[in-house]
Amino acid sequence: MSLRSLSLTQGAETLLVLLPGAYMTPEHYAEHFFPTVARKGMELDLLAVDLGLDAMACGEAIPAILDQIIRPARRSYRRVWLGGISLGGLLALNLVADHPGEIDGLCLIAPYPGSRLTTNAIARASGLAAWQPTAEELRDPEFRVYRWLKAPPAELPVFVGHGRDDRFAGGMQAIAERFPANARQCVAGDHDWPAWRDLWEHFLDRRPFTA
Repeated sequence: MSLRSLSLTQGAETLLVLLPGAYMTPEHYAEHFFPTVARKGMELDLLAVDLGLDAMACGEAIPAILDQIIRPARRSYRRVWLGGISLGGLLALNLVADHPGEIDGLCLIAPYPGSRLTTNAIARASGLAAWQPTAEELRDPEFRVYRWLKAPPAELPVFVGHGRDDRFAGGMQAIAERFPANARQCVAGDHDWPAWRDLWEHFLDRRPFTA
């Protein structure tokens, strides 16, 4: 598969690759996120990827992102971050869980916590700390994400946030709590662009990608 993308290129040392949520296109990022970077004068390049649900579901997305975007970008940029909204956030976690060392930081905005099949299995085990995945579970990328979340690498910079009234807020908070308190942000709002734009402002103001 050949990936389509939209870019904001300013000659920065850091590239942030943005993965879409369900039914989201790069044009949504260009409308809602790109102008904020330009307005703030941030030294940050952006690349928003177009991914259909079919590509995410069949497992083609991550190899394509690595081969067509992440690895080529590493030859041009000092740092390559990966981010995503909702399903794109889960996909970003999936990539770092299955391919450690490929990216330099994560920006997770309202990351989808996975299906109830996954979260219920972990809850039945008395939570993530007690849960021990089976070989069968680890065939599923969602379970591999949660195995990674049991002990995320301390050296990986992360920003994770969600809206207080998001319908997935409980699961998102459980993900956020796997990271240090200074990596987390909760804002007023739901699973929608007003909350996501607010979180994006918080992420940019922290400038974690300049370290």
